[in-house]
Amino acid sequence: MRIPTLHEALRAGRPVPVEVGGVAADALGATRLGGLAFEILSSPRVRSVLVSDEAIVEARRTLWARHRVAAEHAGATAYAALLTGAYTPAPGERVAVVICGSNTDPATLTT
Repeated sequence: MRIPTLHEALRAGRPVPVEVGGVAADALGATRLGGLAFEILSSPRVRSVLVSDEAIVEARRTLWARHRVAAEHAGATAYAALLTGAYTPAPGERVAVVICGSNTDPATLTT
């Protein structure tokens, strides 16, 4: 995944410009995190994880094949983090994944 906008800002301690690309760039591809977003998301409780394009594509396929949820690539990104173990919930932690699909071409759901 080449959309490390939040990840790099948290690492640097401030918003920084980044290069973006990949399957979810059309929705997640901000080249720099805004100041207000950084202020809100720089809480010690916020953790950023990165997942590969391949993991995003597989998560999207899985959402369609198992649950008949039509997701865009950006909408499948958090689900990919759970499927790959990039994010592992703590015991008893409740996790919600918001999945959107308005940017989805139905013809591509299995590709």
